[in-house]
Amino acid sequence: MPQPNMQQMLKQVQKMQADMAKAQEELKTEVVEATAGGGVVTVEVTGELVVKSIKIAPEAVDPDDVEMLADLVLAAVNQGLQAAQDLAAQRLGAATGGLGGAGGLGGLGLPGF
Repeated sequence: MPQPNMQQMLKQVQKMQADMAKAQEELKTEVVEATAGGGVVTVEVTGELVVKSIKIAPEAVDPDDVEMLADLVLAAVNQGLQAAQDLAAQRLGAATGGLGGAGGLGGLGLPGF
């Protein structure tokens, strides 16, 4: 079994670290949008999982059914957080080469990767 090239490994790890830092920095400015109730509630969430805004259409406000509005807000926020997590996983996965796929740690020649 060939021995891994330590210099090559170090370069790949350093590149991966730089790519991860860049991806994490970019996620700070990325924003995803999610809606619920056919668009009556809209939520914006950053790639860092910070809720930036919640917009509620006036027709969604029914004083006799506040519970439905709360459910719509909850659904939109959860959908927005999931979309932001998916975006982060996609960006960070690309930065690491999938940590085992082609170009990831699997290319280092280490057993088990």
